Amino acid sequence: MAPFIPFIKKHRLLEPSSVVLAGVSGGPDSLTLLHMLLSIREEWKLRIIVLHVDHMFRGAESLQEMEFVQRFCSRNGLEFEGCRVDAAAYAALHKVGAQEGARECRYGFFEDMMAKHDADVLALGHHGDDQIETIMMRLVRGTRGKALAGIQPKRPFAGGYVIRPLLGLTKQELLSYCDENGLEPRVDPSNEKESYTRNRFRKRILPFLKEENPLVHEKFQSFSENLLEDEQLLLELTEREMNTVWISREHGAELRIDLLKRLPLPLQRRGIHLILNYLYKNVPSSLSSIHTESVLSMLSQSHPSGTIHLPDGLKAVKSYQSCLFTFEHEEPAPYQLELPVPGTAFLPNGGKLVAETALERPNEETGKNSLLIKPDHVLLPLTVRSRKNGDKLKVKGMNGTKKVKDIFIDKKIAIEARNQWPVLEDANGTILWLPGLVKSDREGNDGRSGPFIFIQYHQQGSSRGQNTHDETGY
Repeated sequence: MAPFIPFIKKHRLLEPSSVVLAGVSGGPDSLTLLHMLLSIREEWKLRIIVLHVDHMFRGAESLQEMEFVQRFCSRNGLEFEGCRVDAAAYAALHKVGAQEGARECRYGFFEDMMAKHDADVLALGHHGDDQIETIMMRLVRGTRGKALAGIQPKRPFAGGYVIRPLLGLTKQELLSYCDENGLEPRVDPSNEKESYTRNRFRKRILPFLKEENPLVHEKFQSFSENLLEDEQLLLELTEREMNTVWISREHGAELRIDLLKRLPLPLQRRGIHLILNYLYKNVPSSLSSIHTESVLSMLSQSHPSGTIHLPDGLKAVKSYQSCLFTFEHEEPAPYQLELPVPGTAFLPNGGKLVAETALERPNEETGKNSLLIKPDHVLLPLTVRSRKNGDKLKVKGMNGTKKVKDIFIDKKIAIEARNQWPVLEDANGTILWLPGLVKSDREGNDGRSGPFIFIQYHQQGSSRGQNTHDETGY
């Protein structure tokens, strides 16, 4: 019996005849997960699709890891979906850390694949040691509530669930499994760098805990499960009480301070946290219990007014017996991103452009939300950027050029949306497309034979990046 079966059954992670996506980096954790899934594939009648994301951090080395995973899938008759994305550029654009940026790119791809394959679950290779590290890190950081429970065995994701079948096993058990089954996983050298907080906990704290109790991972997992049960009850109480305390608005939320202060302090804390989670589309990693305590401190003071500035332009403004949470509006910064072919560019407005190559004209063309061009009609690389003064393009089906500014006016694009609207151009600076609006005359209509570059525009509205658990790897 595969070692993860008892944990799967205990937490009801997987059902027979499921469509399972497996996030596989090529390291020992994810490779063990994939091999164990393979061992039960026929008995459980599973359809397994392997997902791999090359974040392009390590050039040729990370590309070789993608090829390694792809070869493993080929040898074992597994479906493979791979993606290369410039995570460093994404992180710089969105002003987040490299690892957080990589995670957001990765989960965006995972979400797309859940929809494409109508998958039931996304299986990831987090193990018991990861759970210890996560909980310890959050304790040190001052995390409270549900997040302190660490990594959940199962949580909703993209119409299905993310599952972690290996949380009941240690890292050493996974390494031993690889040796026993002749697996040769790839090792990411960044896992040895002590510049990463998690690696310091792994090297300095974890050995001490395991020396005190070799089964410490089981104790931490039990703590996690008990805490989640307690937090679920407190959350239900908080939601019930907060319905009488706060009023949502179009661009913020307002609460009655006198009514909030009647609640027990644990429910007050969770009430503020509930409001912040409601207001942020993507909860910033910098948000912590310190911000919640700062808001509560301001509300408890006798002074009738005050302001607390929160991450990403959100502020809490106190005025007598009301507190308004609202975002400060700032002019968005210009941006410029390379669109790899094939590959994905994630846009500041929450949308993305996805480029593919095709030998024949695709059947899934979607009007103004897709562009079909021949490689010899453009000069690579392609770039997606914000608009510039004087931008013009030759609109398909029209004579002469037209100003991008005039197109925005004709299409009734709101002024605040124009500075973030994507403009696609080639290396010559020729504008090829205003996604969702108009195409240039470079779109290829001559015949069905390729090769073609097929680009799709996915507008804002997906839930990518909403989860903010600081988990490792995949």
